[in-house]
Amino acid sequence: MSTTSGYRDLLAWQEAMKLAVMVYRATSRFPREEIYGLTAQVRKSAVSIPSNIAEGAARNSARELHHFLGVSAGSLAEVETQLELAAQLEYTERDGAIGQQAQKVGMLLTGLRRSCEGRADNRG
Repeated sequence: MSTTSGYRDLLAWQEAMKLAVMVYRATSRFPREEIYGLTAQVRKSAVSIPSNIAEGAARNSARELHHFLGVSAGSLAEVETQLELAAQLEYTERDGAIGQQAQKVGMLLTGLRRSCEGRADNRG
């Protein structure tokens, strides 16, 4: 997966982009005092997910793709944690459409990581 446009064909990237858009829309309703706090942090984490998928796909090896998918999975965990905090603070609803989208992205990342594990081990 060494072409810079190939990442756009990855379902994980497409769904992660949808999640990022959903996060931006949801956080636009957060309190103004959170603009430099939780709003900025969850947006940054959400953008990191598709960005790292794209960067990994544009690299030269399955090993690098696997690494960047791991970074994306970490960013997804951050988003889920930050959205949980937002729900506890009553800024957003718990387990709504964003939660479902995050789950979908997580499953896609897991599947994609598994599919490239053998290639990462064998070809570096």
